[in-house]
Amino acid sequence: MRKLKSLFLLLAASIVLLAACGEDKDTSKEKKDDGSYDLVNEGSLTFAASGLYKPFNFEEDGKLTGFDIEIGNAIAEKMGLKPNPVTNPFETIMQGLIGEKYDAIIGSMAYTKERAKHANFTEPYYYSGGMIFVSENNTEIKSVDDLKGKKIGVVAQSTYEEPAKTVSDNIQYYSSDVVALKDLTVADRLDAVITADIVGLEAIDNDFAIKGIGKPLWVEQPSIAVRPENDALRKEIDKALKEIIEDGTYDEISQKWFNRNLLDLDLEGVELLE
Repeated sequence: MRKLKSLFLLLAASIVLLAACGEDKDTSKEKKDDGSYDLVNEGSLTFAASGLYKPFNFEEDGKLTGFDIEIGNAIAEKMGLKPNPVTNPFETIMQGLIGEKYDAIIGSMAYTKERAKHANFTEPYYYSGGMIFVSENNTEIKSVDDLKGKKIGVVAQSTYEEPAKTVSDNIQYYSSDVVALKDLTVADRLDAVITADIVGLEAIDNDFAIKGIGKPLWVEQPSIAVRPENDALRKEIDKALKEIIEDGTYDEISQKWFNRNLLDLDLEGVELLE
């Protein structure tokens, strides 16, 4: 009889415990409905960049740094979270976001309608133009019309890939814009590279023997991407981004890396890449 009584008490305790677990799960869902958001690591904002896009995101002394990283860190701190920047190859960075490897992409990913099918985007955190770069000794390429049939280097899955395909069927894919720009200085390796004006001009400042051709072909809007089902996080990131712009933190970071504010751009009459 004692054994039966003990067994009954054990079963009763198990039922209560399972019921409590069920209540916790329901409570968590209620919190999400109330506007909270999911994080892959509690208390941290984990955000990804390629780590190969200097000066926006790159590794130095074994640590991620650059404009993107500092903006991500500042946003996390405004949200009361610990910043946790990680790297992922750019060509699979969206898949990593969807697979919940990280909470957001803060890695110079421009908003496009196609990307918006897979992620929700914040307001732009800077503007950048797509531009053609060639070897400083190149006298043949003077405009986009001269790229027909030429060997063009682009980063795979970047916003420069499709425009390059419209002018040439000889596309060379890279994981790093910097490596592609460096290859312009190697004989017969590349004829041109299409990348962000800021990145190409930074390479020139670092003594790459290259030059830009004409003006930017378009202006793109790098923004922060989150999973669609985690839109509450996007709203909080947008709020934090607005705060660091208003309190001067954004300008301080931008001036540090570029000696100008990357949001300070006259967009009147400019073609925005979508």
